[in-house]
Amino acid sequence: MFRNLLSFIRFDGRGFGSIVRNEQKELNIKPVHALDKPFKTATFGMGCFWGAESLYGATKGIMRTTVGYAGGSKEGPTYRNLGDHTEVLEIDFDPEVISFQDLLKLFWNNHEYGLTTPIKRQYMSLILYHDEEQKKIAEQSKQDEQKKRAPEIVTTEIRPKTNFYPAEDYHQKYRLQGHRDLCDTLNFNSKLLQTSYVGTKLNGYLSGVGGLEQFKTEVETMGLTPTQKEYCTYYVEKNEGQGLYC
Repeated sequence: MFRNLLSFIRFDGRGFGSIVRNEQKELNIKPVHALDKPFKTATFGMGCFWGAESLYGATKGIMRTTVGYAGGSKEGPTYRNLGDHTEVLEIDFDPEVISFQDLLKLFWNNHEYGLTTPIKRQYMSLILYHDEEQKKIAEQSKQDEQKKRAPEIVTTEIRPKTNFYPAEDYHQKYRLQGHRDLCDTLNFNSKLLQTSYVGTKLNGYLSGVGGLEQFKTEVETMGLTPTQKEYCTYYVEKNEGQGLYC
């Protein structure tokens, strides 16, 4: 079906964006950038933040993800001048759907590097807790993980979350931004790149995380037009199982 759509766009002389804009207007469909639901926040450092953002984005119960820098003392860090900060992912999640413990299971099992090998501060394994309950859960979870991985030593540091600086726009939803025409139809600006619900979801699913069947259970919450759905379904299926990478 999607190949026919590509042919239609190519030979009819109309672009993807024009088709989607017409659908948005005629069907009164808008991208869903925000959900009006209570949420909690978790902050993790687990290597390069691109892969982590895709992983959590395609996880049910995740409402928003933002990559950034935290854990250090330097004010206003940037990617080229990070100081003593670490690349982290800030995650807003629905506690009625997914628990902090569940987030930690993904954390322990999906480090690109650095979980049991000391590494430079930029990519270190880090949990920044937001309250005493998260601290208690994180500390117990680390103890349990250490038992599983012995004699290796888990290097993860657990500290209070005191600051967070969002990364530059080109780092936000990095995998999704490779789909430029799609992004144009989602009306992103600097703020929405950091906070968009549909952006969070598609950044995960289009990179191959979550899989087609799970995508189908969430796609109707995203505010996509028929053409956008068809485009995304094609790439979700095409990229399924590729694994996380930076």
